[in-house]
Amino acid sequence: MKFTKYALLAASVSLTAGLTNAETLTIQTSFNAGDFSTQYLTENWLPKISELTDGRIEIIFTPNGSVVPARETPEAVAAGVLDGDFTAVSYFSGLEPAFAILGDLISGYDTPQQMLGFCRDGGGEAIMQKAADEITGGEVHVVACGPYSREALAAATPIRTFEDLQGIKIRTPEGLAAAVFQAAGASPVSIPFSEVFGALEKGIVDAADASAYVNNDRVGLQDVAPYPLYPGIHSMPSMQFTINTEKWNAMSSEDQVTLRTWWYDAMTAMTEEVAMLDEELAARDDATDDIEVINWAQEDRDKLRVVARGQWEEFAQKSDLAQEALDAHLAYMTEIGLFSE
Repeated sequence: MKFTKYALLAASVSLTAGLTNAETLTIQTSFNAGDFSTQYLTENWLPKISELTDGRIEIIFTPNGSVVPARETPEAVAAGVLDGDFTAVSYFSGLEPAFAILGDLISGYDTPQQMLGFCRDGGGEAIMQKAADEITGGEVHVVACGPYSREALAAATPIRTFEDLQGIKIRTPEGLAAAVFQAAGASPVSIPFSEVFGALEKGIVDAADASAYVNNDRVGLQDVAPYPLYPGIHSMPSMQFTINTEKWNAMSSEDQVTLRTWWYDAMTAMTEEVAMLDEELAARDDATDDIEVINWAQEDRDKLRVVARGQWEEFAQKSDLAQEALDAHLAYMTEIGLFSE
């Protein structure tokens, strides 16, 4: 498959490849350079892949947009401009609707571990590979996928139950997330992430789909939204880890298994670390007189999941692969008890 947009850049990479370690993989992430996740993985997990493979594989992470825009990483990996990517899957929903279902099944899973299980054991990787093949012609190999955190919901007004969503003005991305909140009775508002703080402070929105509690804390969202919902009720963005197919096929089967295992181990560890930090910060805030941390009862979470399912099913009609992705999710969710037979 030809990717003319990146032909010149790929040729440049090819000419300089001999000047670098042939076993070093350049992986672009959708993390920013200063993110906790970037620092944590770089310090704790990148050294381990070299150790596990006796130096045969080393990985370098580059931050979001450092080589190409995040939404274009599949094309860049296929063309060999990048050796692989570690990117939030929802960036690719405009290329194939299945990526929206795979990238963030809004209000679907209760924990990141459940969704990691879907990818690793419940058929998620296979569907992700089909989606990658659809847009890259088989030139990208999906090694693994899954989330590392459940986002908190920043709220300037108390939202203590499912019914309290009625009439709430909530900042949310367009697409599936907005459809779910609208179906639940809220009024979605589309504003850039960079404007969330000001919108909450000025009352333009009552709540905001933002990020993990630790990230919201770092930008001071609780100062203007003192009723955060934690654990969150909505987003759990899934990441994908891919390698250029030619690069992947050149690896030994032993190294392929090691790379996949390493990624899931790293994501599991980061999930636990983020959860620990989130819990510490939420407990600290809830102990003050200024912030009330709200944790929905399971009954309310289940109500939102039922509403969300209707929107998943509508969105899945956008493509055959989107429907296949949803069917796989539902089968796994039923298996682990999130839905009854």
